[in-house]
Amino acid sequence: MEEDHERQDLAAMLQPLVRALIDAELPVLARHGITMWGYVVLNGLRDAPQSTQAALAEKIGADKTRIIATLDDLQAAGLISREPDPGDRRARLLSITAAGDRVRRAVQGEIQRNEERLLAELTAAERKAFLSAAQRLSSLPVARILS
Repeated sequence: MEEDHERQDLAAMLQPLVRALIDAELPVLARHGITMWGYVVLNGLRDAPQSTQAALAEKIGADKTRIIATLDDLQAAGLISREPDPGDRRARLLSITAAGDRVRRAVQGEIQRNEERLLAELTAAERKAFLSAAQRLSSLPVARILS
């Protein structure tokens, strides 16, 4: 247990990796004409065929007013649609379009090809353990991490 005091904090260990991964993603996103937030929105809509702006914002951890410009850009590019919610005229239902899903899959494919190159630095057992741990920790509710 005493060894744990000698290790770096998780944020200190992961921040350089995350920063480098983001830097590697930016040219991919630019080639496909979307921003990082645009990609986050497309991924957020992948599993929720129709979502309100408020529900999407909560799911992706963004303020619902902060993503309006991103939604406007994605809609103008034909990557998402926004339709009135029949149950609440003040709300709009967001959906990813077929074109949006093609862009999302193309971006994800390029990003994951680079990640595969990085993951090849690990043994098969390390890779499996790392991906499992990353998935488990990243799926924790933010409140659980903060408490």
